[in-house]
Parts: sequence; structure tokens; C-alpha cells
Amino acid sequence: MKVIVPPLKSQGIKTKLVPWIKAILPETNGRWIEPFLGTGVVALNMGFKNAILNDTNPHIIQLYLDIKEDRITPEIVKRYLEVEGENLRQADEDGYVHFRAIKDRFNKEFSSLDFIFLSRAGFNGMMRFNKQGKWNIPFCKKPNRFAQSYITKIVNQVIQAKRQINKDWVFLNKQFSEVIPLATKDDIVYCDPPYFGRYVDYYNGWTEMDEELLYQQLKETDAKFILSTWHHNDYRENESIKKYWEEFNIITRDHFYHSGGKIENRNTIVEALVCNFDFNGNIKEHNHEPEKKYVQTSIFELEPVVLVD
Repeated sequence: MKVIVPPLKSQGIKTKLVPWIKAILPETNGRWIEPFLGTGVVALNMGFKNAILNDTNPHIIQLYLDIKEDRITPEIVKRYLEVEGENLRQADEDGYVHFRAIKDRFNKEFSSLDFIFLSRAGFNGMMRFNKQGKWNIPFCKKPNRFAQSYITKIVNQVIQAKRQINKDWVFLNKQFSEVIPLATKDDIVYCDPPYFGRYVDYYNGWTEMDEELLYQQLKETDAKFILSTWHHNDYRENESIKKYWEEFNIITRDHFYHSGGKIENRNTIVEALVCNFDFNGNIKEHNHEPEKKYVQTSIFELEPVVLVD
């Protein structure tokens, strides 16, 4: 399938896992509900007319509302990145002075344009905020970050996101526990919470109490649900699988994350999808789909390339 890549960049983005998630979707006439929207990559690719999309990070929700309501257009993004990209190239300390200026402005004004800039110019593609809700990632040390080709790529992603956002999509900035109870038996709830026991690169953290509450709500929901989590890596297992999720259907797949500050977070990890329904078709328990790399080939699409050994 052709995967639409969102204009935001962050660790743990599910771009490569989108076809895997879509392959197991049951037929439904209900809504797509995401209590943890993140970059939005999954929602943008599922093709639902009606959706409830939530995140505790208000900047993510504001960005997508701005795109939906045309407060941010591709033309506006293009002009903004051309100006700020040139300012970054000319700034002292190899661009760091201007990066700090954008960061300081964002932490006062919370502009969605500045949010895009920071998510693309921050170190290691991370998105992190401190306890005061301020941007907390340093510069990637690339003063020439916003070359014209890179700006075009981001603008194309804004165009693609705008095309996918339906007028009936609802964006919320609430706790996940307020969103899951909104689901009915015809809906699908997709949860991609921070991975408990690994790095927590999220707006307000994630605790075992959160994991337990999520389990209780998903166990009790009348809707069908899909939970993304990690199963194990070469160092350890996800204890939450046995503690909470083993009673549901689980499929797994090898995935590589080149992120995180610790060695154990920079290796192959086995991803898991946990579901409360039976899978459609012939789905293997592990690695039922080939690994693919997605290359943006034009303003309209991304071309999947199957990787072979």
C-alpha cells in the first residue's frame, strides 16, 4: 500500500507498521478512535470517514486543527520554511542561535509553524517537553537542514494530510481515559501509548498505573480495539504482556528502532499488536508481511519498495 507520511517527525513513528495494522482491520461502519494520536500517521492511512482523534499534547492537536481549518496551508508552510531555513543557515553558532530563538518563541506563542520547524530540526527526530510543557530537545546541528528539496517534501506532506482529514473528524485534547469510553460496539479503538518499560518520549509521561487503567478500559469496551506495544528485544521481555495483554489475540513482527539514549533501545525490537477480535484472512503470528521502505515519489504518493536480503 501507499503510505501517507505526516508533516510531523517523532521517534517511534509507525510509518513502516501502517500496512501491518491496516491488514488486520475488521470490517466496520463505525468510527476510528485514537486516544494517542502522536504524529497522526496511522489515522491518516486508515481511510475512515468518521474519527475521534485525541492526544494529551495540545500542539499536535492544534497543528491538525490548523490544517483542517486552513489556518495553515501548503503555501504558508513553504514561505515560512524558506524564510526560517535561510535564517538558520545564516545564524551564528552554526545555526544554534536561530534554533534557540524559534524554540523560545514557540514556548511563548505555541505556533504550529514553529512546531513543524522544531520537530524537523531537533536532535535525533525526538519530540519531548519538560514538566512545564516547554519544548525540550536541542538542535540537530544541521544549519542547512531546510534545503529546498526538504521543504518541498514537508509541503507535500501537508498537502497529503489535508486531503485525508475529513470534515467529520473530531480532534480532542483530553486524557485517554476520557476518550475510550466514547467508543461504541461499531467503532475501532487504536491505541499507541508510550511503551512502558522503554524510553518515554511523550508529553506527560507514562506509568504502570496508566498501563493498568488502559488495560481495564480496553477490556471493558464494547468496541473492537488494536493496541500497539513492544513484545521483547534481545535484552528483555515486556512484562506488561504477561501481566495485562496475554488474554487477547497477539501477533508480532521484527522492527528496528534507531533511537533512544540507551544501547538496548537501538536494536531490533519485536513489535506486537494486541486485539480483542479474530484476524481476517491468513495472518501469521509473526512477520506476516515483508519489510518495506517507503519513498516519496511525487507530490501525490509514496512508493513502497520491498527490501530483500
